[in-house]
Amino acid sequence: MSRLRHPAEGCPWDREQTFASVAPYTIEEAYEVSDAIERNDLPALKEELGDLLLQIVFHSRMAEESGDFDFNDVAQTISAKMIRRHPHVFGEEEERSREFHSDEWETQKKRERAEKAYRRGDNVPSILDGIALAFPALMRAEKLGKRAAKAGFDWPEIEPVFEKMDEEILELRSELEKNEISEEAVEEELGDILLSVVSLARHLRVDPELALRRANDKFESRFRFIEKQLFEAAKKPEETELAEYEALWQEAKQSK
Repeated sequence: MSRLRHPAEGCPWDREQTFASVAPYTIEEAYEVSDAIERNDLPALKEELGDLLLQIVFHSRMAEESGDFDFNDVAQTISAKMIRRHPHVFGEEEERSREFHSDEWETQKKRERAEKAYRRGDNVPSILDGIALAFPALMRAEKLGKRAAKAGFDWPEIEPVFEKMDEEILELRSELEKNEISEEAVEEELGDILLSVVSLARHLRVDPELALRRANDKFESRFRFIEKQLFEAAKKPEETELAEYEALWQEAKQSK
């Protein structure tokens, strides 16, 4: 990477990159790692982990050029964090004899969030600190809800979650029945519905991001089945009636 970033002998594309321009590739590579794991493709996982490591090296090299930190600092920082969070493994003999407790892990994370808040000049750290804006909205919603739940901001039972979903759906319907529909208000109400669905997933102990990905895969598989049936019948999709689509969809459900 040092050679690629060399001001005279390096690659023109690599030289002109910044943290911001590389960030989307970093996110993309992380998703490709996840995809390889989902497919249980270990050769692909090896390759994708290398691609993800390259992203870490890339960012570290740019930071080294600016004099902020280097790759060794990155490795040492995460090593120190893992040691700090695992006193039952790395601590003194008395600490190692104790069983691991998740509340101790959370206490340590809370302390680290407070230290970060103070460093940026915020004297009132939030339990929501550190939840990256770059997360997919569905994933971020789940993480925000989990953090808030740890502070006691949550329903103890699942029934109020269903009631909240019904309430949000009614609010969207009400907005759509107005003489002048506000696109901004519709977006807001729809967002509230999605947030309540994520809350339901959390109560059911279901990963909403994974659930939606699998639903996407299922939809894609069934729609491709429909396309194949139409092709074999020499029929164009745009000439297909909705009722026929529905019949083929039901057939796809039975075949998968």
